[in-house]
Amino acid sequence: MDEIQELEPLQLDALKEVANIGAGHAATALSQLTDRRIMISVPEITVTRLENLSDALLDPNEVVAAVLMHMLGDLTGRTLLMLPEENAKLLCDLLLRREPGTTKSFEDLERSGLKEAGNILGGAYMNALSDFMGMMLLPSVPALEIDVVSAIVTTAQLGFGRDWDRVFCVETDFHFEEAGRKLKGHFLLLPDMASLKAILAAIQLT
Repeated sequence: MDEIQELEPLQLDALKEVANIGAGHAATALSQLTDRRIMISVPEITVTRLENLSDALLDPNEVVAAVLMHMLGDLTGRTLLMLPEENAKLLCDLLLRREPGTTKSFEDLERSGLKEAGNILGGAYMNALSDFMGMMLLPSVPALEIDVVSAIVTTAQLGFGRDWDRVFCVETDFHFEEAGRKLKGHFLLLPDMASLKAILAAIQLT
């Protein structure tokens, strides 16, 4: 699977277009949920080895709020929405219509809000991928963890075996037009090996 490191620009564009479609659906759903205009953009999508993820894209020692879901159906794997701790707190304030800086810790209400945001975003990305591939994909109930990046990634990969080592990393920016703020996070798709091969076949990687 070393050829995954050499994706052609058109293949990356295809993946990014799928992500952009999902982001658009997620933005609509979040806007309806909060009754405020929210936009979500995808500046970049990267495909890398799991072992290189922290060093290449994320600080392994950074504390993040991570929403983990299992991907079920014709493709299987796991998804992660990771937000830096301070961005996650601000997102809670914006989603809960509070003054920025109100959230100091992640209690039940804040955790519920983050899980719902992760559920909406992850579900929208999965639906876009499902439509693109003509396959059925279903998200599991979301779980939330607050920890350093390295611990979150280790937890996400448990149970997949040694041959599972690729991740699609979707840089995800939340734009709150009313508040004039942009929050950066990362959405990770971690497919198992069979699903990875199916995704690559769908973008005609041969």
